[in-house]
Amino acid sequence: MTTFQDRVIAAGFAAGWKLVPLLPEKMTAAAFEKVADRVWRKRGGSVRRLESNLSRVTGFDRDSAEMRELSRQGMRSYFRYFHEIFRLPKMRSEDVVRRTHVTGAEHIFDTLASGRGVVLALPHMGNWDQSGAWLVGSGHRFTTVAERLKPESLFRRYVAFREGLGMEVLPLTGGDGHNFGTLAQRVRKGGVVCLPAERDLTKSGIEVEFFGATTKVPAGPPLLAVKTGAALLPAIMWFEGDDWGLRIDEEIPVPAEGSLSERTQQVAQSLIRAFEKGITEHPQDWHMLQRLWLEDLEPRP
Repeated sequence: MTTFQDRVIAAGFAAGWKLVPLLPEKMTAAAFEKVADRVWRKRGGSVRRLESNLSRVTGFDRDSAEMRELSRQGMRSYFRYFHEIFRLPKMRSEDVVRRTHVTGAEHIFDTLASGRGVVLALPHMGNWDQSGAWLVGSGHRFTTVAERLKPESLFRRYVAFREGLGMEVLPLTGGDGHNFGTLAQRVRKGGVVCLPAERDLTKSGIEVEFFGATTKVPAGPPLLAVKTGAALLPAIMWFEGDDWGLRIDEEIPVPAEGSLSERTQQVAQSLIRAFEKGITEHPQDWHMLQRLWLEDLEPRP
């Protein structure tokens, strides 16, 4: 059921994609940062959840001065993501490529040149849509899966936005129910699939240890690697001044021994270890404002 709040949010996004590109970038960037600081000062549920999640990453006490400053930078990073996606459709592809400072791109390009498919797995960091635009601008379209947002009009706008950047977008729910088969087909043909991979939205994820506690991650990325032989590559994204940083790590190895579930779990755990390193290096750019660890999901008194 669509609520009034859902409709307001959808209208805000529609206005953002229409109006923000028409205004001076410095002015709109300052406005988004000001809103981020206002939200941070109120310290509502999302900010407190971000601080709780970041405390696992850094070891900072939730009420410490260090954590408050880190969460302030985190909220600015989060709102910068939204500011940038509103401007991204109007940016020239060559400018996106030029301003993306990439290490490890050869892990993608050399693998594709050999005829193997690639599964890029990423945490919710930096601007993942911009990184997708970089990949398309570098000559490689790809397939991804999108969470079904509410209301439906907002979901359709997000899909149109990503398709406009050159992505093929499959809905996480409400589609034909054959997402995994479609993704497997893409990589078996030597294509690229990009998937967020540190938060399970299906309730059928794989248990892993993440920063010392148990959580569930999506089965799709590791299972694709195990079943298809595609190269599973972790991608770490962050903001670098006014530009963007992107690191493509080496391929996650698939064990030769064990059952399908055992091998998939081992691959998932190795992937999460790569994410831990990237998030530790750039904690302010990890946009995790939701409950993630299983002990946080348990009913509270």
